[in-house]
Amino acid sequence: MSRIGKRTITVPSGVTVTVSPTNEVTVKGPKGELKEQLDRDIKVSVENGELTVSRPTDQIRHRALHGLYGALVANMVKGVTEGFTRNLELVGVGYRAAVAGQTLDMALGFSHNIVMELPKEVKATATAEKGQNPKIFLESIDKQLLGQVAAKIRSLRKPEPYKGKGVRYMGEVVRRKAGKSAGK
Repeated sequence: MSRIGKRTITVPSGVTVTVSPTNEVTVKGPKGELKEQLDRDIKVSVENGELTVSRPTDQIRHRALHGLYGALVANMVKGVTEGFTRNLELVGVGYRAAVAGQTLDMALGFSHNIVMELPKEVKATATAEKGQNPKIFLESIDKQLLGQVAAKIRSLRKPEPYKGKGVRYMGEVVRRKAGKSAGK
């Protein structure tokens, strides 16, 4: 049995979870509201402040969905109570980032700045302190959307292995390579 799927999810006070007849789970909390359409075979039940996800059979498909939806519902509950954050760091000379409303403006060494429109669910802030790399802080209640936006920003200029320049996650370790002269 799926360890993630059979795990019970405790619903904190202030959070309401409703399951519609069409198997759509709605989680409302202090930070907002999230909805997820579940597969028709997977059942979610809410009893005395605990949420359980169950599957009908031991088929491979049902076992996979059991763990998937268990994790998704747990992330929804955590998202509406605490929220999620993702921090990015811009490493390189002249790399800058600025946030104006829902627009992220980045100078990443190309001839033009990259202007990216962020989804309304994602809040962003950018800092640039003297002597440190510019940083972008992303915050959202939707873990999946937050990871997708962070990955998109990182893909604009991935960290390269020779000088280490690029956009990287905070704390990410980039394996460095020796240049041509080290081979002699």
